[in-house]
Amino acid sequence: MSILKALPKWLNSPDKVPQHPWPAAIILIRFMLGLVFLSEGIQKFLFSDQLGVGRFMKIGIPQPEILAPIVGGIEITGGLLLLAGFLTRPACFPLLSIMLVAIISTKLGLLQTEGFWRMAHEARTDFCMLMGLCFITLVGAGPWSLDNEWAKRRVSST
Repeated sequence: MSILKALPKWLNSPDKVPQHPWPAAIILIRFMLGLVFLSEGIQKFLFSDQLGVGRFMKIGIPQPEILAPIVGGIEITGGLLLLAGFLTRPACFPLLSIMLVAIISTKLGLLQTEGFWRMAHEARTDFCMLMGLCFITLVGAGPWSLDNEWAKRRVSST
């Protein structure tokens, strides 16, 4: 089966959580990611000058008045989906893109001007969010999720 044909099935498949002692602990990673993205998305609207449009202007993101609310909306939506464990893998992809753009647009310049250790310090949250999203993309939402409930219902109805 080609990768493109398998991708939709994998994105919506019943979670095949690796066998490890605490598969339900995946919820902790989902909650960490979901709460941070939800909070950051809301703050882009509440504190637009510092964290939304104003921040996007400062770091040189094009069309900040359009992109800041879009990014904020994606963060809010993605955060809520991660918290619920619903459409979890598909929700990770736009959030991964946001994190990559954030790292490229804010941390690479810091690396050039202030060196590795300063950049590493400033990038620690971004890196943790990026790795957390990679983890959830690979293992799925876990047994305590709407994705898992949805998968069980689909399997039992066939």
